Amino acid sequence: MKITDVDKNLQINNTINKDDVVWYKADVFPFKVYGAYSTSPYKRIPTDLALKIGNNMEYLHTNTAGIRIRFRTSSPYLALHVKWDQQTVFYHMATTGTSSFDVFSYDTVTHKQSFVIPVIAPCDAPQGFDGVVDLLGRMQDYILNFPHYNNVTELYIGVKENSEFEESAEYLNRLPVVFYGSSITQGACASRPGNTYINFLSRWLDMDYINLGFAGNCLAEQEMAEYLSGLKMSVFVSDYDHNAPEPEFLEKNHYKLYEIIRRSNPDLPYVLLSRPNYIFDLNGDARRKVVMETFCKALNNGDRNIYFIDGASMFAQDEYDACTVDLCHPNDLGFYRFAQALYPTFKEIFKKIL
Repeated sequence: MKITDVDKNLQINNTINKDDVVWYKADVFPFKVYGAYSTSPYKRIPTDLALKIGNNMEYLHTNTAGIRIRFRTSSPYLALHVKWDQQTVFYHMATTGTSSFDVFSYDTVTHKQSFVIPVIAPCDAPQGFDGVVDLLGRMQDYILNFPHYNNVTELYIGVKENSEFEESAEYLNRLPVVFYGSSITQGACASRPGNTYINFLSRWLDMDYINLGFAGNCLAEQEMAEYLSGLKMSVFVSDYDHNAPEPEFLEKNHYKLYEIIRRSNPDLPYVLLSRPNYIFDLNGDARRKVVMETFCKALNNGDRNIYFIDGASMFAQDEYDACTVDLCHPNDLGFYRFAQALYPTFKEIFKKIL
């Protein structure tokens, strides 16, 4: 017997019983794609760069972490036809985060986002899935967040026949913030895409972003550093020390990454993060010291656009040990506190650059 037989509320109905649905390819007007290098299939960096770096980047660069679609419609429902070539399944992360989408509404007056509904993938969907959910039933801006640990080769969006479409609003902070980091940056282990620390910040600051978190494979290689330095961005966030095999490795390339990006972006706000769960790592203090040394060296060299956010403060509230699923990857509470710790610095940065 399955639990869904016992509790009907745990069932997922992915059958699209609509005879008035009209399908659109999701990467063409009136839909606007954010956070992607390319679409069909969706990628976060060029494939030739991923192949040059090697390791597991060929797989990871097609994970759709941080990719979003904005649109404005009067349709009372949203249908998705999703294609991928394999499904990512974790032992410690819900399918609602690894393989599913979620929908937020966007208020063009207040610039606030509000969670509407998830579009949940089944646990056994090796080639993709179909889903349909109710929308608000009036002319409304929406943001569709992609899964953080699955690839998406094609996406079609279905709406009610004769529904109205208009061009959606843009982010107030249009030039994206680039986040480079580990599996935590990519989104492990948020329960759904909208609950990562990056997405919290995006909602609070109405901020576009590019998620370049690559689980276990952010090592600040020369090729990656040069690619990052050429991106058009409003802020760069360095959050990759988790992936360094040991503190000595981090020491060799942490400041070097800063130098390469700073050379091409002399006035770019550059944010350094140290890990929030450092006390659970035998080398946590040594890694934190490397990040702090990069900050101090840059500051001593006259850089006034360098920022350091100490991970030691991120979970430092009641129930500190309730913020992760495995002493490493944040749950929703951990991501929320992570975002709270970053928010004052980002608010200050955007006041200066706008």
